[in-house]
Amino acid sequence: MAGKTSRRSTKVAGKAAAERAGAKPVLLSGGNPQIAKADGDAPVQAYIAAMPGWKRDVGRRLDELIVRTVPDVRKAVRWNSPFYGIEGEGWFASFHVFTHYVKVTFFNGASLRPVPPGSGKDRDSRWIDVREGELDEAQMAAWVRQAAALPGWRGF
Repeated sequence: MAGKTSRRSTKVAGKAAAERAGAKPVLLSGGNPQIAKADGDAPVQAYIAAMPGWKRDVGRRLDELIVRTVPDVRKAVRWNSPFYGIEGEGWFASFHVFTHYVKVTFFNGASLRPVPPGSGKDRDSRWIDVREGELDEAQMAAWVRQAAALPGWRGF
């Protein structure tokens, strides 16, 4: 047991040292970049830059589309995902990297038209899984426009 603790401590210390030295972010399960919780554009851009392969282009296009559609958008990274919101109104969208797709979540997605296809335990949230070559920018912009006009999620 002591060996496990010692190895774990060494691994954590090494990871912290790598972050201080400006090393590339660690990719978590499915290739999701591990980015520290922070507000602003810089951590979101660091997340996008660390996205693997074709997903980086999807992340860049999503970010540009959101900024173009909602010029006063607020950005942050929470739970290793970029979040987008309106100051004082809450968060309206987020995305997250998985092995075969980028999941774009709308926190009040059940109110969007058409309703995004993904759903789960939260009766309000809806999402769409964007696979390589499948980003429909016109539909995404319509959802972003609608989502930004709704009261946002204030979970943190």
